[in-house]
Amino acid sequence: MSLDLENLNEEQKKKILNLNNLQQSFEFITSQRIQLESNLRESELAIEELEKINTNDAVYKAIGGLLVKSEKNKLLDEKKSLKVTLEMRLKTLKQKEDRVKNQIETMRKSLQADFQK
Repeated sequence: MSLDLENLNEEQKKKILNLNNLQQSFEFITSQRIQLESNLRESELAIEELEKINTNDAVYKAIGGLLVKSEKNKLLDEKKSLKVTLEMRLKTLKQKEDRVKNQIETMRKSLQADFQK
């Protein structure tokens, strides 16, 4: 079903444009959340592997295109700190995603009510 925007009043046009913007924002936020979840899983796996190895074993971290030798405990602390940061960002992003989802639903209901008049 397509709408002819010319037959709509200004308020309805604004609502439709707002709904489209909200949907684009929701898609962007969702893709960010998926990327953060992937980064979080990667950090958790790195932490698990680092905890398995001996302190004296050689560990390396990637910096750009290089692998640089590092200390296990230092690298483990960096990964744990990164995990905490990612968890906080993910929580905030999920809240934002929920808020935008609710706004979309409210806007859809409002438009449906307008078109049923």
